[in-house]
Amino acid sequence: MTHPAAPARLAGRREWTAFAVLLLPLLLVSMDVSVLYFAVPAITRELDPSSTQQLWIFDSYAFALSGLLITMGSIGDRIGRRRLLLIGATAFGLASACAAYAGSAEMLIAARVLLGVGGATLMPSTLALVRNLFQDARQRGRAIALWSGAMTGGIALGSVLSGVLLNHFWWGSVFLVNVPAMLLLLALVPFLVPESKDPAPGRFDLLGVPLSVAAVLPVVYGLKEIAAEGFAPLPAACLAVGLAFGYAFLRRQRSRDDAMVSRALFAGRGFGAGVALNTLAAFAMMGSAYFTTQYLQSVLGMGTLEAALWSLAPSLLIGAAAPAAAALAQRVDRAWVVAGGFALAAAGFVLVGLVDTDALWLLLTGAGVLASGVVTVMSLVSDLALASAPAEKAGSAASLLETGAEFGGALGMALLGSLGTAVYRADLADSEPAARETLGGAVAAAERLGGAAGEQLLDAAREAFVHGMQYAAWGGAALLASAAVLAALLLRGTKAPAPASARPAGGPGAPAHEATYR
Repeated sequence: MTHPAAPARLAGRREWTAFAVLLLPLLLVSMDVSVLYFAVPAITRELDPSSTQQLWIFDSYAFALSGLLITMGSIGDRIGRRRLLLIGATAFGLASACAAYAGSAEMLIAARVLLGVGGATLMPSTLALVRNLFQDARQRGRAIALWSGAMTGGIALGSVLSGVLLNHFWWGSVFLVNVPAMLLLLALVPFLVPESKDPAPGRFDLLGVPLSVAAVLPVVYGLKEIAAEGFAPLPAACLAVGLAFGYAFLRRQRSRDDAMVSRALFAGRGFGAGVALNTLAAFAMMGSAYFTTQYLQSVLGMGTLEAALWSLAPSLLIGAAAPAAAALAQRVDRAWVVAGGFALAAAGFVLVGLVDTDALWLLLTGAGVLASGVVTVMSLVSDLALASAPAEKAGSAASLLETGAEFGGALGMALLGSLGTAVYRADLADSEPAARETLGGAVAAAERLGGAAGEQLLDAAREAFVHGMQYAAWGGAALLASAAVLAALLLRGTKAPAPASARPAGGPGAPAHEATYR
């Protein structure tokens, strides 16, 4: 006879306090994506980097982060996610101090690489620890909804914080602000967050590490280059190389019992669908951000800080979207809530597609509606994927979710950015080469021309940019409408898991399957 399991203890003040502490590294890692936006002029004056070095100051962080996520998720499952979080926090704090006091461009690039390594340990560790802090499905859903909102809001907050700091301090302050937060994390996590890990992880796949890095980095690099410069032989070759290594990595994972990406992750119906839909949501989020920031600065002529402050406005809608979606998914088939999130995001793209050269509030409304739909999707599918994965593989599950989001974001900027750029260049086919390349180039060319000719060129460039943004928005809306149909088909019947207290003893998600706690 099967006896019901004893009701699982609901998370109390201690667990929610621990969750608040775990949001610290998440915010800092997501903020570090955009924190350099204001600091570039000061860094250029102080360190005099070459154009190539300036690009690497920006990109080295993202490349190290995306390339090591899978590896770090697997390591966390083996040595303990709390332990990896503490190691990563130490590395992140030290790298932040090194970046703040960097005396050369080379030193700053090296510090940014170390920041990316630290970030790759922090992101999957925090999400995996959240998975194990909250055994009750309703509480876990609310926590992951807040986690998703914090990650999205952190990117917008980073540029604002850097602007405020640089109004009062030197450029290194945008990095140094990470240090006290990491010290607080190191002080509180050992007392508030229980350790969790895979009790029987097997041998570590040493060859899988370089294969995974060689699969991820060329693809991310190729997509970023296509987004920035358009299609060219080198980024296309990088994509091909990355896909070839990705195929080799997947073949190796399928043949090993102790693989970095365990086959057990995909045994549940929800995990693969969750990762795929999360990737599509990140595609939409980053693809829209590519145009929004340029519109505020180059079309409306805002300064960087003013544009960053306005870009926070859509976050007001994000704050309510994820918790509301988590509550609704307890009452309605999750498939329809996720499909509704994609449909809402598609409606946001439609609003962006209606924007002209002087439509600030329409743009912000569209961006807010889009972001609300995206965060709805990301919070629900992240919860689904983590709940579907074995608890002992929570680190690997979280790392695959994050890697998919990195791919989706890069792909969104590449494809939607390329579509908008193609329309822009076609509209300015008869203009001078510098103006045809980018809107920023057109602004510079108009300043050189001056007078009526400069104004005419600037007006034409702004019209062309908005025209390209409209095409990209309609393309994004079509993709997200298709994603809504896909979500309804893939997730039908995948309701939110029952609370832990309602599960039978020995059933999926019962405490016996949880990772070890200390």
